[in-house]
Amino acid sequence: MQKPRREIRRNRRRVALGGTAALALAVLASASTALPVFSRASSGPVALPHEPGGLGPCRISSAMGVQMSEGMPTSIGYARSTGEVRALNLMIDFPDAKGSGKAADRLAEFFPQTSDWFRTSSYGRLVYRPEAPLKSWLRMPLPFADYGIERGSPYEPGYRKLVKDMVTAADPKVDFSAYDLVNVLVTPNAGPSALDTVLSVTFSGNEDAPYADGVPLSNTSFVYSRQDDGSGSYAETGYRVLPHENGHVFGLPDLYTMEGGGSVGHWDIMSEDWGANNDFLGWHKWKLGWLDDDQVHCATESGTSDHTLGPLAASGGPKLAVIPLSEQSGYAVEVRTAAGNDEAVCRPGVLIYKVSSDVDTGQGPVSVADSTGDSGGCTRRPNVHAELSDAPFRPGETFTDRANGIRVSVVDEDTDGNYRIRVTRS
Repeated sequence: MQKPRREIRRNRRRVALGGTAALALAVLASASTALPVFSRASSGPVALPHEPGGLGPCRISSAMGVQMSEGMPTSIGYARSTGEVRALNLMIDFPDAKGSGKAADRLAEFFPQTSDWFRTSSYGRLVYRPEAPLKSWLRMPLPFADYGIERGSPYEPGYRKLVKDMVTAADPKVDFSAYDLVNVLVTPNAGPSALDTVLSVTFSGNEDAPYADGVPLSNTSFVYSRQDDGSGSYAETGYRVLPHENGHVFGLPDLYTMEGGGSVGHWDIMSEDWGANNDFLGWHKWKLGWLDDDQVHCATESGTSDHTLGPLAASGGPKLAVIPLSEQSGYAVEVRTAAGNDEAVCRPGVLIYKVSSDVDTGQGPVSVADSTGDSGGCTRRPNVHAELSDAPFRPGETFTDRANGIRVSVVDEDTDGNYRIRVTRS
């Protein structure tokens, strides 16, 4: 049995506004209680020991004892990430924090934007069906403070009581067994403002989850308050906390750290979910089953190999090159542009990052290489990590990891926005 998994929620607004430098890489840039065996499906592709195409070494394996490992395949117990996924949405309030306005208005803060976001990111492979069988606020029997909800609290003790009361209130009209995941959309006036403390949390693949209608509520996201920075953009960007939280129910880790967003910046919604829209990394799309194997190049051989990659936002064609370093680490290479879910890209180009499957969620399992270190970035958009905003490599620039004998050069870009890269392993 795996260890209980929980997602520790920190103040993401402080993370997003921080100016922490990227985690160090060897870079030189020229020009520069028990869950039973229950799962509707695992999230991503499954590695085969001797599979055709030579991708086996590039499917960095999951590490034992790591919460939400970046490795493949994703552990069982998470929600499936392809096909039609039914999401139960419950809007709850409390005697001392009654829902203001209609519960449907709270639901509308997240939908259809969340469904659209997943459709775009997955190239249509994830059909996210939000359902709300209860149209009114679901009143809890106790005041909010009596549940003792805190940041990062596991399913004990306050959450277990809250979920029990929620299930008791909803069960006469809700069949929990009919859904793949649950979103609990709490009235925004319960608890502190997200400007002060982000309480939103997800229990994913959780082995000690309470049961309802014979199934464990093991993939459940709780969303509190509103991620409103006062800029007037909430209607367009405030929903993005939910795709982030739901990323956990599909098995993805937090990519921000205690030091802030300086490891990945705004290149993945699992790193920064405030402000401007952003997408998943290509590694996550492959892990979730949204990229086919023939869209991934595996650079394992010594010597030099060339690879042509198209923009990640466009469907079809080669999207990802992986350079394995060990069974549990490697580099991923992709092309990012201001298209699809990416609207804050101010320096399009080739994004290079290291993936480590033996690093826990929130501890830096992914580190983006910055092609223009200490430049200050190319954007001043609020809640976007500026230093890494110009991280992509452009034609004529090279990433070098001397310790591992790896060099990635961006050779050129064609008129269709495809980039040719050259990988050298010595």
